[in-house]
Amino acid sequence: MQSLQNSLAGFWKYRYLLQNLITRDFKLKYRRSVLGVAWSVLNPLLTCLVMFLVFDSIMKGLRGEGIPNFAGFLIIGQLLFNFFRESTTMAMESVLKNAPLLRKVYIPKYIFPMEKCCFALVNCAFSFIALVIVFVITWTPVTWATAWMAIYPLIMLFFFSFGIGLLLSAMYVFVRDIMHIWEVFCTLLTYASAIFYDPETLSGIMQQLIHINPMYWYITAFRRCVLWGEGLDLTMITVCFLCAAASMAIGIFVFKKNQDKFVLYM
Repeated sequence: MQSLQNSLAGFWKYRYLLQNLITRDFKLKYRRSVLGVAWSVLNPLLTCLVMFLVFDSIMKGLRGEGIPNFAGFLIIGQLLFNFFRESTTMAMESVLKNAPLLRKVYIPKYIFPMEKCCFALVNCAFSFIALVIVFVITWTPVTWATAWMAIYPLIMLFFFSFGIGLLLSAMYVFVRDIMHIWEVFCTLLTYASAIFYDPETLSGIMQQLIHINPMYWYITAFRRCVLWGEGLDLTMITVCFLCAAASMAIGIFVFKKNQDKFVLYM
């Protein structure tokens, strides 16, 4: 708990550094790009279009018949999973990539994984414009009484991703192979997160395996609030919180225990 409080205090103390690093990352990401930040909207839109055509036409039987608004269902899963994948992957490399800066000035090392997760969150916020566009095109009604609750699973997903990012960044300093292992794992996780299919169509054992995946809970919780107008039940709230808390606890513990050794491997 004390480590978490220190991290939050550091977030406020180094907020201007975080702001500058996020701005730098946006400039680097869209450098020499004609459309610039518009790609944060176009990318998920075009990807959603391709996946919609594939799964709605060619593989309709796989996704199941119980998804009335498949486009909205699909883009929500895609946006949240992309945020998780982007934030954790960038956080993994963040400490090692900023080694020259860490050698010159004192900056808490956890600032760099935190900044990458914040950058991914801002990028995800821009991407939500794509969600609005899909909802408008498909005439999807939004129940505002429950839509605001989607903030909760999004915040919990941020802390879950930050915890994973801390863990991966600590491991990556010592073992570079983690990058390749994580890429393969994320590909596997894509198919285990019910992004483009209804998990209710799976067998009982497969459903149980899907329910072990924290990403399934975050994506489903967001869909319940925004797409289905059902809000959050106690199970959703509890699972989302416990997954985030466990991720943060493990990430902070591993990172704090090993951060003094980082300089020997940079």
